[in-house]
Amino acid sequence: MRLVGFSTRVRKYAYPLSKPTIAVLMGGISAEREISLQTGMGVSATLEGLGYITYSLEYDDAFVERLRERRPDAVFIALHGGSGEDGSVQAILDWLRLPYQGSGVRASAVAMDKEMTKALMLANGIPTPSAIVLDAKAPLPTSPPSEIGCPCVVKPSAQGSSVGVSIVSEHADWPEAIADAAKFGGRILVEQYIAGREFTASILEEQALPIVEIIPNDDSYSYAAKYTPGGSTHKVPAQIDTSTAQSMQDYALTLHRSLGARDYSRTDFLLDEHGAIFALECNTLPGLTAFSLFPEAAAATGISYSALVERLVRSALARTAVAG
Repeated sequence: MRLVGFSTRVRKYAYPLSKPTIAVLMGGISAEREISLQTGMGVSATLEGLGYITYSLEYDDAFVERLRERRPDAVFIALHGGSGEDGSVQAILDWLRLPYQGSGVRASAVAMDKEMTKALMLANGIPTPSAIVLDAKAPLPTSPPSEIGCPCVVKPSAQGSSVGVSIVSEHADWPEAIADAAKFGGRILVEQYIAGREFTASILEEQALPIVEIIPNDDSYSYAAKYTPGGSTHKVPAQIDTSTAQSMQDYALTLHRSLGARDYSRTDFLLDEHGAIFALECNTLPGLTAFSLFPEAAAATGISYSALVERLVRSALARTAVAG
């Protein structure tokens, strides 16, 4: 049988003329299930169009057994939030010796924990808003902590970027905000509020993509603004000076490397009225929906959606040779 090969940064991987089988893992029970399904369907359709043998796999109690039965050549993780991003699924796939795109266990776990990510930012000289951490299971303060003051931002420490996030503009907003964040359990981040413009910097295989500015059509880049058509406007490349854009890209690449992230990531920023940059968090499984920021940044450099998906799949397939 004639083999067709391709080269990657990791190692050459050869596969038969019939392309590999890819399982697209999607769904689950996290607060971002619907977005996961959108990403998964988009990726599945794209891979099918590229000639890959593709099947969708619901992330439920039986997914491990189905993977063991069918043994795909690679898994495309299309999950968002919860165990899809905190390293749990990555650990299972490592145990099954099935390659996947994106970051491994450690980088995924650290990036999903906003408290740990903030500590890593500070250790690497990346500016980030001041914050304190509360235990959702302990008695919670009845007003914003004096160290942070009001206004402030309240968010669960280990959820997606817009899930359970509230801006406390005045003290009367505090009880509802802290109650919403506490629903997710674990730890709660109370962060300094930074008034300014919102941006994101994407990294694709060590390449910094153009900065995207996010202009929400509500008071903040809420879950609805992020995933509802018309909920926000994206400008790419962002209309900011070259040095500011370069600083955001440098910070994003530094954080990507510090986390030990691989293949791709996306770091969110705020730019205040004085031109100061503040990093918020890093997403190691950026969304790939029709409204997602990462594909827009890639498109600005001439990388189409289908080319982006195939690059990520090839990165996963290249690890087969290394593992085997």
